Parts: sequence; structure tokens; C-alpha cells
Amino acid sequence: MQKNINIKNKKARFEYELLDTYIAGLVLSGTEIKSIRLGKASITESFCEFNEAGELFVINMHVEEYSHASHFNHRPKAERKLLLNKQELRKLRKEVKTSGNTIVPLNLFINERGLAKMKIALARGKKLYDKRETIKDRDNKRNLDRIKKNFNN
Repeated sequence: MQKNINIKNKKARFEYELLDTYIAGLVLSGTEIKSIRLGKASITESFCEFNEAGELFVINMHVEEYSHASHFNHRPKAERKLLLNKQELRKLRKEVKTSGNTIVPLNLFINERGLAKMKIALARGKKLYDKRETIKDRDNKRNLDRIKKNFNN
């Protein structure tokens, strides 16, 4: 079993402009947490959505089936409830409704107490020219680091 679990959504920072971040707990079954502790989860294509009751769920999060479980295993692509304070939920719901923002998961981790937590962000979708700007900045930084490395040697 891995010591430090930190499953990231690398696409989120490229596709979205992050406005505000939150740490949310997850409601999981026994086999789901065991799979996550083994690092068998993916949040690359996932997003968060409110239901009619005002509860926040993560959709399209893939948690691989636990290999040592019996026929009482979980569904890999099930909706999983996120746990936040009422004030945070109200604020997020208002922001999503009024300004057309979205909520994306950034990373999934296990805290020091052994609980699964998810870092989510209120985000606004980037335009194509913003994405090009991000690529250009990344390439410039890489070239600058390469030049610095050669200069120091």
C-alpha cells in the first residue's frame, strides 16, 4: 500500500481559471476507500454538480473495483457525495447559478487521519486565446530554466 496518496487533475488548471478553492470530504463505501488508498482512482474527466436537495456530488470520478472484494463491490463510476459546510454549499450554489461558473475537482488525497478528501475549485472556463497564453508561458519558463541551467554549468 502506498504511503502518500495524491491523485491530481492536471487538466483542470489548463482548462479553467480557478477562482476559489475548498477542501471537501467524501462519502465512500468500504471498497471505495480501499481502492483509493491503493491509488486506483482517476478524477481527470470529473466535475461537481448540485442535486435538487442542494447536496453537492462529484460526477464521473472513476474508482477502480477493489480486487480482494467479493460480489459486494462498488460501481466504478458512481456519483459520490461531497461534504461541505452549509455556508460553503450556499455560496457555491449561488456562484454556479448566477455567474455560470463550474466546480471542478483538483486533487484527491488521504489526510493524516486516514480520511479521503477532495480539493475542489470554483472555476470559470478559459477561452482558446487564454489556453494559448498558458502554453506560451509554460514554454518560455521551460526555455528560461534551460538557459539558467546551461549558464550555471
